[in-house]
Amino acid sequence: MKPQSQSSTPSYKISCRMSQEAAALERLCQVVRIRGFRIATMAVESAGEHFDITLTLEGTRPIAMLQSQLEKLHTVAEVALGQVSGVRVQTA
Repeated sequence: MKPQSQSSTPSYKISCRMSQEAAALERLCQVVRIRGFRIATMAVESAGEHFDITLTLEGTRPIAMLQSQLEKLHTVAEVALGQVSGVRVQTA
């Protein structure tokens, strides 16, 4: 893995509630990846028959596009966009 010397990537927080169903989390992660985002952190809590998920994502594509795609998953009940963290600078 190559360290990055100077790159800036916007960071976003998304909260999501979805049904506990086989492969539901895998589908969520797949949509995030396909839409061009990287998961920096992911916290999952089991709440009855639902998962409450908080994601910190990094990516340069429009976050509204990802939110729209997540809402289309049949297991997703709710998606909320958190506050944008701005630009994150990584150094080697």
